[in-house]
Amino acid sequence: MEFREIFLKQKEAIHKRMVEILGMVRPEHMDWRPEKDALSVGEMLQHLWVSEEGVRRVALEGDFAYYETRIPKGLRSTLGPRRTLEEDLANIARVHGETLAAVGACPAEVFEEERVRPDLGIRRKVWVILLGINEHEVHHRAQLSTYLRILGTPVPDAAKSYRPVSPRT
Repeated sequence: MEFREIFLKQKEAIHKRMVEILGMVRPEHMDWRPEKDALSVGEMLQHLWVSEEGVRRVALEGDFAYYETRIPKGLRSTLGPRRTLEEDLANIARVHGETLAAVGACPAEVFEEERVRPDLGIRRKVWVILLGINEHEVHHRAQLSTYLRILGTPVPDAAKSYRPVSPRT
Protein backbone atom coordinates (compact mmCIF):
# COMPACT_ATOMS: atom_id res chain seq x y z
CA MET A 1 0.00 0.00 0.00
CA GLU A 2 1.46 3.36 -0.98
CA PHE A 3 1.50 6.53 1.12
CA ARG A 4 -1.35 8.19 -0.80
CA GLU A 5 -3.73 5.31 -0.09
CA ILE A 6 -2.76 5.19 3.59
CA PHE A 7 -3.16 8.95 4.00
CA LEU A 8 -6.53 9.10 2.24
CA LYS A 9 -7.97 6.20 4.25
CA GLN A 10 -6.72 7.67 7.49
CA LYS A 11 -8.03 11.15 6.61
CA GLU A 12 -11.48 9.79 5.79
CA ALA A 13 -11.67 7.77 9.03
CA ILE A 14 -10.52 10.71 11.16
CA HIS A 15 -12.90 13.10 9.45
CA LYS A 16 -15.86 10.74 9.81
CA ARG A 17 -15.52 10.91 13.59
CA MET A 18 -14.94 14.68 13.42
CA VAL A 19 -18.24 15.12 11.56
CA GLU A 20 -20.02 13.26 14.39
CA ILE A 21 -18.53 15.67 16.93
CA LEU A 22 -19.20 18.74 14.78
CA GLY A 23 -22.86 17.70 14.60
CA MET A 24 -23.08 18.29 18.36
CA VAL A 25 -21.95 21.93 18.17
CA ARG A 26 -24.74 24.48 18.50
CA PRO A 27 -24.70 28.19 17.56
CA GLU A 28 -24.83 29.13 21.24
CA HIS A 29 -21.51 27.29 21.78
CA MET A 30 -19.56 29.39 19.28
CA ASP A 31 -18.32 32.11 21.66
CA TRP A 32 -17.63 29.80 24.61
CA ARG A 33 -14.05 29.26 25.77
CA PRO A 34 -12.80 27.51 28.93
CA GLU A 35 -10.58 30.44 29.89
CA LYS A 36 -9.79 33.95 28.73
CA ASP A 37 -6.90 33.17 26.35
CA ALA A 38 -8.14 29.82 25.01
CA LEU A 39 -9.68 29.46 21.58
CA SER A 40 -13.45 29.73 21.57
CA VAL A 41 -15.42 26.93 19.94
CA GLY A 42 -15.94 29.16 16.88
CA GLU A 43 -12.26 30.11 16.66
CA MET A 44 -11.31 26.43 16.87
CA LEU A 45 -13.66 25.51 14.03
CA GLN A 46 -12.27 28.30 11.90
CA HIS A 47 -8.71 27.33 12.79
CA LEU A 48 -9.38 23.75 11.68
CA TRP A 49 -10.13 24.61 8.08
CA VAL A 50 -7.82 27.63 7.74
CA SER A 51 -4.90 25.61 9.04
CA GLU A 52 -5.61 22.54 6.90
CA GLU A 53 -5.89 24.69 3.79
CA GLY A 54 -2.66 26.54 4.58
CA VAL A 55 -0.66 23.46 5.54
CA ARG A 56 -1.87 21.56 2.46
CA ARG A 57 -0.60 24.41 0.30
CA VAL A 58 2.80 24.22 1.99
CA ALA A 59 2.97 20.48 1.34
CA LEU A 60 1.63 20.24 -2.19
CA GLU A 61 2.39 23.67 -3.67
CA GLY A 62 5.36 24.91 -1.64
CA ASP A 63 3.24 27.96 -0.72
CA PHE A 64 4.29 29.09 2.77
CA ALA A 65 1.84 32.02 3.05
CA TYR A 66 0.01 30.44 6.01
CA TYR A 67 3.20 30.03 8.05
CA GLU A 68 4.52 33.44 6.96
CA THR A 69 1.62 34.88 8.96
CA ARG A 70 1.14 32.18 11.62
CA ILE A 71 4.70 31.93 12.86
CA PRO A 72 5.53 35.58 13.50
CA LYS A 73 2.03 36.83 14.38
CA GLY A 74 0.37 33.85 16.10
CA LEU A 75 -2.59 31.61 15.41
CA ARG A 76 -5.34 34.23 15.73
CA SER A 77 -3.70 36.33 13.01
CA THR A 78 -4.63 33.64 10.47
CA LEU A 79 -8.34 33.48 11.29
CA GLY A 80 -9.90 36.56 9.75
CA PRO A 81 -13.44 37.64 10.64
CA ARG A 82 -15.64 35.27 12.65
CA ARG A 83 -18.08 33.18 10.71
CA THR A 84 -21.30 31.44 11.62
CA LEU A 85 -21.44 27.80 12.61
CA GLU A 86 -22.95 26.95 9.24
CA GLU A 87 -20.17 28.76 7.37
CA ASP A 88 -17.46 27.05 9.40
CA LEU A 89 -19.02 23.62 8.89
CA ALA A 90 -19.28 24.25 5.14
CA ASN A 91 -15.65 25.39 5.01
CA ILE A 92 -14.47 22.37 7.01
CA ALA A 93 -16.27 20.07 4.53
CA ARG A 94 -14.95 22.01 1.52
CA VAL A 95 -11.33 22.00 2.68
CA HIS A 96 -11.51 18.30 3.61
CA GLY A 97 -12.75 17.50 0.09
CA GLU A 98 -10.09 19.71 -1.49
CA THR A 99 -7.37 17.97 0.52
CA LEU A 100 -8.60 14.54 -0.54
CA ALA A 101 -8.73 15.60 -4.20
CA ALA A 102 -5.33 17.31 -4.15
CA VAL A 103 -3.55 14.42 -2.44
CA GLY A 104 -5.35 11.94 -4.67
CA ALA A 105 -4.11 13.76 -7.79
CA CYS A 106 -0.57 14.35 -6.54
CA PRO A 107 2.22 12.38 -8.25
CA ALA A 108 3.76 9.82 -5.88
CA GLU A 109 7.26 11.28 -6.14
CA VAL A 110 6.09 14.58 -4.61
CA PHE A 111 5.52 12.92 -1.22
CA GLU A 112 9.29 12.43 -0.83
CA GLU A 113 10.14 16.06 -1.68
CA GLU A 114 11.21 18.43 1.08
CA ARG A 115 9.65 21.78 1.82
CA VAL A 116 12.29 24.07 3.24
CA ARG A 117 12.08 27.57 4.71
CA PRO A 118 15.00 28.11 7.10
CA ASP A 119 13.71 31.57 8.06
CA LEU A 120 10.53 29.90 9.37
CA GLY A 121 12.32 26.90 10.89
CA ILE A 122 10.68 24.49 8.46
CA ARG A 123 12.37 21.53 6.78
CA ARG A 124 10.02 18.57 6.29
CA LYS A 125 9.13 16.00 3.69
CA VAL A 126 5.71 16.40 2.08
CA TRP A 127 4.42 13.13 3.52
CA VAL A 128 5.32 14.27 7.05
CA ILE A 129 3.50 17.58 6.56
CA LEU A 130 0.42 15.78 5.28
CA LEU A 131 0.34 13.36 8.21
CA GLY A 132 0.48 16.43 10.44
CA ILE A 133 -2.86 17.54 8.97
CA ASN A 134 -4.44 14.31 10.22
CA GLU A 135 -2.78 14.58 13.63
CA HIS A 136 -3.98 18.17 13.93
CA GLU A 137 -7.59 17.18 13.25
CA VAL A 138 -7.43 14.43 15.89
CA HIS A 139 -5.99 16.91 18.41
CA HIS A 140 -8.78 19.44 17.86
CA ARG A 141 -11.45 16.75 17.75
CA ALA A 142 -10.40 15.71 21.25
CA GLN A 143 -10.27 19.34 22.37
CA LEU A 144 -13.72 20.03 20.93
CA SER A 145 -15.10 16.88 22.59
CA THR A 146 -13.79 18.14 25.93
CA TYR A 147 -15.30 21.58 25.37
CA LEU A 148 -18.67 20.03 24.54
CA ARG A 149 -18.59 17.81 27.64
CA ILE A 150 -17.85 20.85 29.81
CA LEU A 151 -20.87 22.53 28.19
CA GLY A 152 -23.04 19.54 29.16
CA THR A 153 -23.25 17.87 25.77
CA PRO A 154 -22.97 14.07 26.07
CA VAL A 155 -20.19 13.17 23.65
CA PRO A 156 -19.92 9.41 23.12
CA ASP A 157 -16.55 7.80 23.76
CA ALA A 158 -14.67 7.43 20.47
CA ALA A 159 -13.82 3.81 21.28
CA LYS A 160 -17.53 2.93 21.34
CA SER A 161 -18.03 4.19 17.78
CA TYR A 162 -14.77 2.68 16.50
CA ARG A 163 -15.18 -0.10 13.98
CA PRO A 164 -11.94 -1.80 13.02
CA VAL A 165 -11.30 -2.19 9.32
CA SER A 166 -10.50 -5.71 8.19
CA PRO A 167 -7.09 -6.02 6.56
CA ARG A 168 -7.11 -6.52 2.83
CA THR A 169 -6.54 -10.10 1.79
